[in-house]
Amino acid sequence: MAARRPFSPRLLPVLLLYLPLPLTRARHFSAPNTTFNHLALAPGRGTLYVGAVNRLFQLSPELQLEAVAVTGPVFDSPDCVPFRDPADCPQARLTDNTNQLLLVSSRAQELVACGQARQGVCEKRGLEDVARVLYQAEDPGDGQFVAANAPGVATVGLVVQAPGRDLLLVARGLAGKLSAGVPPLTVRQLAGPQPFSSEGLGRLVVGDLSDYNNSYVGAFANARSAYFVFRRRGARAQAEYRSYVARVCLGDANLYSYVEVPLTCRGQGLIQAAFLTPSTLLAAFAAGPGGARGAALCAFPLAELDGSMEHARRLCYTAGGRGPSGLEEATVEYGVTSRCVALPADSPESYPCGDEHTPSPIAGRRPLEAKPVLQLGQPISAVAGLQADGHTIAFLGDTQGQLHKVFLNGSQGQVYHSQQVGPLGSAISPDLLVDSSGSHLYVLTAQQVDRVPVAACPQFPDCTSCLQARDPLCGWCVLQGRCTRKGQCGRAAQANQWLWSYEDSHCPHVQSLLPAQHPRQEQGQVTLSVPRLPTLAVDEYFHCAFGDYDSLAHVEGPHIACVTPPQDQLPLNPPGTDHITLPLALMFEDVAVAATNFSFYDCSAVQALEVAAPCRACVGSLWPCHWCPQSSRCVSGEHCPEGEGTVYSAQEVDVQVRGPGACPRVEGLAGPLLVPVGWESRLALRVRNLQHFGFRPSTAQRELPVPIYVTRGKGQRLDNAPTLYVTLYDCAVGRPDCSRCQAANGSLGCVWCSHGQPTCRYGPLCPPGAVELLCPTPSIDTIEPLTGPPEGGLALTIWGSNLGRDLAEVQDAVKVAGRPCSPEPSLYRTSARIVCVTSPAPNGTTGPIQVAIKNRPPGISTQHFTYQDPILLSLSPRWGPQAGGTRLTIHGQHLQTGGSIRAFVGGQPCPIREPVCPEAIVCHTMSQASPGEAVVRVVFGHAQRTLLTSPFQYTANPQLAAAEPSVSFRGGGRLIRVRGTGLDVAERPLLSVWLEATAEVQAAGAQPQDPTPRRSCGAPAAAPQACIQLEGGLLQCSTVCSVNSSSLLLCQSPAVPDGAHPRRVFFSLDGVHVDFASASGGQDFLYQPNPRLAPLSREEPTRPYRLKPGNVLDVEGQGLNLGISKEEVRVHIGDGECLVKTLTLTHLYCEPPSRAPQPANGSGTLPQFVVQMGNVRLALGPVQYETEPALSAFPVEAQVGLGLGAAVLIAAVLLLTLMYRHKSKQALRDYQKVLLQLENLEIGVGDQCRKEFTDLMTEMTDLSSDLEASGIPFLDYHTYAERVFFPGHGGCPRQPALEGPGEEGRRGPVRQGLTQLSNLLNSKLFLLTLIHTLEEQPGFSQRDRCHVASLLSLALHGKLEYLTDIMRTLLSDLAAHYVHKNPKLMLRRTETMVEKLLTNWLSICLYAFLKEVAGEPLYVLLRAIQYQVDKGPVDAVTGKAKRTLNDSRLLREDVEFRPLTLMVLVGPRAGGAAGSSAAQRVPARVLDTDTITQVKEKVLDQVYKGTPFSQRPSVHALDLEWRSGLAGHLTLSDEDLTSVTQNHWKRLNTLQHYKVPDGATVGLIPQLHNGGAVSQSLAQNCPLGENIPMLEDAEEGGVRLWHLVKASDEPEGAKARRSSLRERERERARAKAIPEIYLTRLLSMKGTLQKFVDDTFQAILSVNRPVPIAVKYLFDFLDELAEKHGIEDPETLHIWKTNSLLLRFWVNALKNPRLIFDVRVSDNVDAILAVIAQTFIDSCTVSEHKVGRAHSYPEQDSPVNKLLYAREIPRYKQMVERYYSDIRQSSPASYQEMNSALAELSGNYTSAPHCLEALQELYNHIHRYYDQIISALEEDPVGQKMQLACRLQQVAALVENKVTDL
Repeated sequence: MAARRPFSPRLLPVLLLYLPLPLTRARHFSAPNTTFNHLALAPGRGTLYVGAVNRLFQLSPELQLEAVAVTGPVFDSPDCVPFRDPADCPQARLTDNTNQLLLVSSRAQELVACGQARQGVCEKRGLEDVARVLYQAEDPGDGQFVAANAPGVATVGLVVQAPGRDLLLVARGLAGKLSAGVPPLTVRQLAGPQPFSSEGLGRLVVGDLSDYNNSYVGAFANARSAYFVFRRRGARAQAEYRSYVARVCLGDANLYSYVEVPLTCRGQGLIQAAFLTPSTLLAAFAAGPGGARGAALCAFPLAELDGSMEHARRLCYTAGGRGPSGLEEATVEYGVTSRCVALPADSPESYPCGDEHTPSPIAGRRPLEAKPVLQLGQPISAVAGLQADGHTIAFLGDTQGQLHKVFLNGSQGQVYHSQQVGPLGSAISPDLLVDSSGSHLYVLTAQQVDRVPVAACPQFPDCTSCLQARDPLCGWCVLQGRCTRKGQCGRAAQANQWLWSYEDSHCPHVQSLLPAQHPRQEQGQVTLSVPRLPTLAVDEYFHCAFGDYDSLAHVEGPHIACVTPPQDQLPLNPPGTDHITLPLALMFEDVAVAATNFSFYDCSAVQALEVAAPCRACVGSLWPCHWCPQSSRCVSGEHCPEGEGTVYSAQEVDVQVRGPGACPRVEGLAGPLLVPVGWESRLALRVRNLQHFGFRPSTAQRELPVPIYVTRGKGQRLDNAPTLYVTLYDCAVGRPDCSRCQAANGSLGCVWCSHGQPTCRYGPLCPPGAVELLCPTPSIDTIEPLTGPPEGGLALTIWGSNLGRDLAEVQDAVKVAGRPCSPEPSLYRTSARIVCVTSPAPNGTTGPIQVAIKNRPPGISTQHFTYQDPILLSLSPRWGPQAGGTRLTIHGQHLQTGGSIRAFVGGQPCPIREPVCPEAIVCHTMSQASPGEAVVRVVFGHAQRTLLTSPFQYTANPQLAAAEPSVSFRGGGRLIRVRGTGLDVAERPLLSVWLEATAEVQAAGAQPQDPTPRRSCGAPAAAPQACIQLEGGLLQCSTVCSVNSSSLLLCQSPAVPDGAHPRRVFFSLDGVHVDFASASGGQDFLYQPNPRLAPLSREEPTRPYRLKPGNVLDVEGQGLNLGISKEEVRVHIGDGECLVKTLTLTHLYCEPPSRAPQPANGSGTLPQFVVQMGNVRLALGPVQYETEPALSAFPVEAQVGLGLGAAVLIAAVLLLTLMYRHKSKQALRDYQKVLLQLENLEIGVGDQCRKEFTDLMTEMTDLSSDLEASGIPFLDYHTYAERVFFPGHGGCPRQPALEGPGEEGRRGPVRQGLTQLSNLLNSKLFLLTLIHTLEEQPGFSQRDRCHVASLLSLALHGKLEYLTDIMRTLLSDLAAHYVHKNPKLMLRRTETMVEKLLTNWLSICLYAFLKEVAGEPLYVLLRAIQYQVDKGPVDAVTGKAKRTLNDSRLLREDVEFRPLTLMVLVGPRAGGAAGSSAAQRVPARVLDTDTITQVKEKVLDQVYKGTPFSQRPSVHALDLEWRSGLAGHLTLSDEDLTSVTQNHWKRLNTLQHYKVPDGATVGLIPQLHNGGAVSQSLAQNCPLGENIPMLEDAEEGGVRLWHLVKASDEPEGAKARRSSLRERERERARAKAIPEIYLTRLLSMKGTLQKFVDDTFQAILSVNRPVPIAVKYLFDFLDELAEKHGIEDPETLHIWKTNSLLLRFWVNALKNPRLIFDVRVSDNVDAILAVIAQTFIDSCTVSEHKVGRAHSYPEQDSPVNKLLYAREIPRYKQMVERYYSDIRQSSPASYQEMNSALAELSGNYTSAPHCLEALQELYNHIHRYYDQIISALEEDPVGQKMQLACRLQQVAALVENKVTDL
């Protein structure tokens, strides 16, 4: 077929624009100003095809541009079928053509491309050149409409090979335009005369397309089946969206095999992306409910998926869809007539792909569930998978442009690499493709295509980096020496050849070397140990490389032997060194398998480095070098030449003569230092180790060999003959006392010399008379221990001097307290230490230690040793948990006995971690297997003591059942109550938190310390350090809990340093550690930032805050109630307390002391205002109480001026001056009098406001606790919708009329006709034509328009996306209409159907916002108003009240009243005797001026305060009965025989009239007359209107009713005639008074309610919470309309937004709370809400707020009412403007996001109320204008083509003559 080529002249420039340089290898491809949509890959060719807006690109595998085709923009409209003549579609515009579907047909070598334009028709292009069009439909029929014609609706498809032909399977969502009739899944032909047609092929038949609205995620195929993954909701039964996967056989062209089952990823949301691997369906789901941002990956095994589908198919084929339990587990979906059947049991096998007689389409009810294998923080938009090398790798693309590579290892997934692909924030397209080789991934974003390696193994240069990368596709190929894929490593299948990081954590390495180094002069063998060495083939070998020298390797298991290089092959040692280090590598060919360093040393070079001490340098070096003393050589062999001694290296272990200490050396000179020249002198030298030269003394100790040489002058040295050494020694060294001196070797000639300082000297050096032959008495310095048990056996250590020359001298020489003590031979040290074992002795024996060496007096110690008997007396505590950890104190006497003390509890040791004291041993118990008693014993050396009388009791471990609260400020100190069992068994319970802290926090916060600090004896137990540092860098902060009882612990939350992140909060009950979450039922402990409070004096914090007595203090701050409650906050002003009344997030209200308190602790002259929240203490500045203001005097300046003026003018105008002074004084007195009145008035109003506000805040706090228990009485959604849609029905549900006789047979056709009408409404053309036609009719009133709009809202409630589209179109038309008139008038009223549709649409979309955000402050405001109104008298006849905001409703007279508290009997016996025990007494607050009906209303409000109003009994169905004593029952009523009637005025009875006292008992009893039961049932089913005040027309025989004041609208003459003289006087006095004096009541009421009004406005106008998407979407649309029509005036846009949202919805909600809540709203509350709503209206206007004096206002708009909020309105205006500005600056709400939200709303409220009734009433309106509507449909050419008129006629034929509702 000939192909059209639009825009061909542009093709060449575009080609030139996109062609890159010819030789570059691109890693990504992008095109300027082009948005990419889809990506396809030709399998054999590797060519890539990119579908974009208005373009198709053909790329090489390396992303080089090969060809480009232009596909748009085109003249088109989604409302028109494809046309040739532009006149056929006048609304056509130049439209971008978004690519919706891009597929490759390999068999035909064709590219299938479907765009958005022309109702989604497709074309075929050549694979070799995408610019060549193979087929393009000239005049496509509706059977060729393939893709969705809206860019936000997904279309997916597959090209599958059927026998002899290719078929196209296409699935798409509902676009809401002309192509809405296209089924969601179709099979289409690719070849033949009508390509892309579905004629004669399978279509997924759907009863009502918009009911299901499938949103497709992906389409996949394997060898047998095609799978489609999507989201949808069910028709009626299933309200929420769910995730599904559907399957059809590849050869099934009729879709008989269609089966779908739900998918769930445990705890997650809807499916977002998917991919099918050969064995698994990988699916990405949105994170769990609650709008959490993120995603989860679930893996569904394909076998389980197919098994689930086969199970559903079998049940639907053979068991009617019911499982073994009888529940429905499979059904036929999509509203078709087919049903599950009971075919023979072998039918599933006989018809594996279904047949004409099998049910279809089948939907399984039982979801296939999987656990998430991975959680991610960003939403996932694309998934691809790869099975390679036996592993499954998932590639996840997120919405921020990041690509994550995930290894699916069993049931867990792990991200091993993430990288940014494309621009930041640009989502990755679902078309994530892996090339045919599996080596590269093609990633598509809206701006570019990237080619990313699947695995970047070559970039890792060594084995360590390769394995540390943890890339499951990479491993270290040992014999190739590189990081490779497994398939690239030739021997990967063999052991140890290819190392994989998930199995092998160690690279090949040299584990050991033998020897570790080698002498360079010798060639030898080195053995390397290399574990897990790969095995080589027969003809392959390893070799060793020592630097550049190669040596063959001999392999035996893990050991490799190599020969070292000869000396001439080694490099020279660097100058000044004794070795050279070379790299040693085990090589395979030229690959280093393992490597290390190896050193070659040179012993002769070692000797040369140390000329003065060559022997010491030789044998003390790093190398195994030995010294040959006679030949003076340093050698590396085994020993020196024959006959020469050897000094071996210090590294030798089995020889005596080794190391530097064995070298021959001269230690000193014994003779004179001066040697004369020319004279032979003899020198005496002290030398050592000269036996190497033939001189061998028997022993040589403490000697020093030194070289001898002669110098001339200072620097000239004479040559020595052979090297000359002498050995020097010193008798005194090491022999500090006589015994050790006499024990020295006799050849040294050492004697103990008493000359001068006694010391050990060389004999000739001591004068002859000074030599001591006998040693002095032994000296004892210290002994330890000083005590021991009577049993003896204690090892006693004696330190001192002259304690014997050898063991024989002390063998029987030691006595301890007179008892022999046997020395221990192995522990004896000559003269210095004796260790002996004590003998038994009686308890209490004490005495010194004696050491008596023979022939000498005994040495006696100054310290005494005591034999004492340790006694165990008691334990504390007596019990502890079996988990151990109890700090056990063993009390007794003489417990500090002996040196080695050990404690045991039962068979377990009890470690002693603190110093043992004489009367106490502290140890810590170990865990025990089971509870029970355990005997405590203590071992003192060899003696043992047991405490039998008081065993330790191991109890069951304490159990924690509850812990609350679970939040605290970081400053800590909040009281935590812990409940459980056995809590008192813990000796020292702690609440601890582990913290991850920075180094600075750790340094400042704690020192490493044992959690149980030690203490010394007698000192009190040290308090635990607040924070201690643990191993691993953690910080532990703890507080000690107080044991309240066995079931209650009281803990204070630990303080947490700033910058530290809590990781674990837990309780430590000795050895039992319980996480806080486990104790609190799963609630984690949360630390909130510390609160911040503003200083009292905001402008100047240092200045005192001036406080008027009686004022309530309002302190502003942030985060005040996040971590504490009102009751826990303490506020002090000096030494007085400011009682906290209310605590909110940003405000703290407290009532200060009435008199100024004194400063606390002398903190200054003024008291400080201090807020204490746990440990957080905030000082907010000084407070100064103001005294009563004195009467202001006349200004001094004025008096001086007057005096001077009088002095100057006194002579001329004396008389005038006197008159002036007289007048001035009179004016001054009047001024001061008025000023005093006004000040008193202001103080009175202020005091009343503060008192009322405090009282109200207390009441609202009680309300908050009530709301937590019962919740806010929101209307259910259906009632809410009906009240908003049909306000004229008073909120009662629209009940269908009962059917008349004979109508039973008509029900079926009528229902069928109404269903067809519902389907017809889904045609946008029909619906728009219907709306326009109805609005054009002159008889179609405004009321009719609102009614039809609400009927349409009901009928289309389940298709909100479609309803929104209709509303957008109508709003666009409305804007076009008003632009030519006055744009500011648009949406000002509700005159058209679209305006009512907008009202209903906003009500639907904002219901959730009302319930979650704005509803609570609005309800609290309503309750606050009701509470304030009820506290003052309200006239039951005129409706005027003392407490109101509305000027016209103000009760201006002073009415005396008294509050009363009635005790109301509530319960099953409330109607019986007063003393009935079964009835509960509930207090109720009323006024003595209340009428009986008012009392009943207040009592019902307080008794049923947690019950919705519709579920309460009616006030008219109950009587109030006053009970006094046992028999006194009096029924009270508004009017009875006791009512006072005077001058034709009857006063309603009040409690005052009946003289009911305070505290009286009353009961509510059912009325026995006036049809009370009927009234009650009415009240329960449908709330009646509020009690309307009884106005003056309530006359009975000329008698008029009054309550508090008499109505004043009668003629003056009549009033004068009927009034007494006293009454007339009173009237005249009242007329003289200033009427505005009563307006202070309005001010008082306004000040009291101000906070609640502010909170309500803030909730409505705040953007701190996310703005509802519907508001953002609507405002964006209005911005678009303004831009489209060139409206640049910001005021117009402000008015549009105000009219559409604030005035249309929120004002209605403020004025009519019964639209939202199930509550009683009195007329007075209504009047107050009207004033607040008018304030809101004034705040939304752009014009300046003016307060005039005109008298034509409605009551809420009167000058007084305007004046009330005149100061606040500018602030509210700023809030409105900031609200609009913030919404405009926020990110735009996309069409897809709005559709998703609307779909969710449709799902939430699917069962819209009374849909068929709405359709019936809608048809009645159509019937009225039937002919006009038919004409309009027939005149429209598109309507003719779609046969809309005919379809309406069919509806009429079925519904006509229907006279009763269904």
